[in-house]
Amino acid sequence: MTCARCGSRSVTGRVETPLNAFNNLRIGSRLGIAFALCVAVMLALVVTAKYGLGHVRDDIDLINKDRYLKVRWVTDIKDDVNLVVRSAHNLVIHTHVNERAADFKEIETARPRITETFKKIEALLVNEEAKKLFADVQSQRQSFLRELAVLEQLARGDDNAKLRVQLLEKLRPEQHAYMKALGAFVDVQEQRMIDSGDEAARTVTQTSTMMIIAALIGASVAVVAAWSTTVSITRPINQAVQVARTVAAGDLTSRIDVTRKDETGQLLDALKAMNDSLVGIVHQVRQSSDSIATGSGQIATGNQDLSQRTEEQASNLQQTAASMEQLTSTVKINAEAARQAAQLALSASGVAAKGGEVVGQVVGTMEQITSASKKIADIIGVIDGIAFQTNILALNAAVEAARAGEQGRGFAVVASEVRSLAQRSAQAAKEIKQLINDSVEKVETGSRLVGDAGSTMDDIVVQVKRVTDLISEIGAATLEQSTGIGQIGDAVTQLDQVTQQNAALVEESAAAAESLKQQANQLVQAVAIFTLGASPAAQATMTRAHPSAGKAPAPRPVSKPAAAPGKGVKPKPAADVSTAKDEDWASF
Repeated sequence: MTCARCGSRSVTGRVETPLNAFNNLRIGSRLGIAFALCVAVMLALVVTAKYGLGHVRDDIDLINKDRYLKVRWVTDIKDDVNLVVRSAHNLVIHTHVNERAADFKEIETARPRITETFKKIEALLVNEEAKKLFADVQSQRQSFLRELAVLEQLARGDDNAKLRVQLLEKLRPEQHAYMKALGAFVDVQEQRMIDSGDEAARTVTQTSTMMIIAALIGASVAVVAAWSTTVSITRPINQAVQVARTVAAGDLTSRIDVTRKDETGQLLDALKAMNDSLVGIVHQVRQSSDSIATGSGQIATGNQDLSQRTEEQASNLQQTAASMEQLTSTVKINAEAARQAAQLALSASGVAAKGGEVVGQVVGTMEQITSASKKIADIIGVIDGIAFQTNILALNAAVEAARAGEQGRGFAVVASEVRSLAQRSAQAAKEIKQLINDSVEKVETGSRLVGDAGSTMDDIVVQVKRVTDLISEIGAATLEQSTGIGQIGDAVTQLDQVTQQNAALVEESAAAAESLKQQANQLVQAVAIFTLGASPAAQATMTRAHPSAGKAPAPRPVSKPAAAPGKGVKPKPAADVSTAKDEDWASF
């Protein structure tokens, strides 16, 4: 839309929908959510169908594997009971032994079959009501079996009257009660089978209804997701296309408000930055072209002043070159002195190194003396041990001589002398060992002192080497300074030549300034096709541009007045030239 106050068009990135949080997601995330919703609906349909079909399957399994089997087995029991009762009737009717034997066989064959069927039914019972009914059936069966046993016993005899009475008055009532109990049990199982079928039918109906509802909800969700995703992508892209076309037509008044955080919001943000950047560039180009036009006239005016200053610089450079020659001579003398000092330091380092080697040899000799003294001490210890053992032997010999009496007196004298010599030898060995230990301690002390002297000599050697290195570095630095000063002298000479050449280039600068002014005017005409609004970027650019064109640096005092401008330069009005001439060229 168009701004009434500033005359600029506003393009906003807001999509007016209740799903702003959804629209701020990235396009890939939105598409992923839409597809995920569709997949979730499909999964819901599958789960619903599986749930319903599972219930139907359970109901059918319950009918086939429980309800129907019980009804069928009870029917089999009824058939077998009827077979038994018919055989019992035959026992009353038949009088021949062979015929009754066949009837007994029928009864004995049916009885275990009925028992096995009862066990099957009992294994499937889980409901309390069914268990109670089945217990009644078993109770009636036991009564029936008791009366049947009595009938069989009577049939093996000859009293047909009692047999008939047992059949009609005892067995038949028990049969009716037995069949009634079986009928009640079957009725309950059949009703439960009907209930299971009805439950399966209801489950199918509910599942179908739920699947239809889920399909409708899924279709609605898919349509809404597709519509919102499409609108959230296409609408910002269309807005971005509109902005691009407006900028391509040269209209930079569009004001873009970005409120989205997805890729389209980033695109609009980039277009906004591009539009603001173009506005700033155009404003800056306009202001710069005006400044260039103004500055080109001032450049021509200041060329004469530049020429005079160039001549003064040439004179100063000649004096600087003479001073540099004197400084070069002094530095060379310092470099020679540093070289001699480095040689002396190197000689001192060699002497200190030799002294360190000698001290090291002394340390080695002292260590050898210490080792030899320790060995002597060990030998003296051995001698002391031998003297002690000799003393013991002499003592034993004296004891033996005393036992021998007169015959051992001479041997006792000899043993006494030997003992005396052993004691003197032990005392002498002890004194020698003490002297050797004192000598070892003194040698160790001397060795430590010599080691300290060696460490000190090593430190002296290191310090002398460091002094040598420092003097060498000083000499190298002095040599580099001499070389650098020579290069500075050459540079000063070249700078003098360049300064002379700059004087010749001043006249060429005047012609270049005139050409620059013409090109600045052409640049102003070229950027005039753009339409600019009062955008923040343009205002900031104007704020930056005006001070640079309307203000000049503070004036710098010059030694000589500036010369008049060249013929090929059109001077600006007197007010501009008189106030900004010296300031601009001082900055230049």
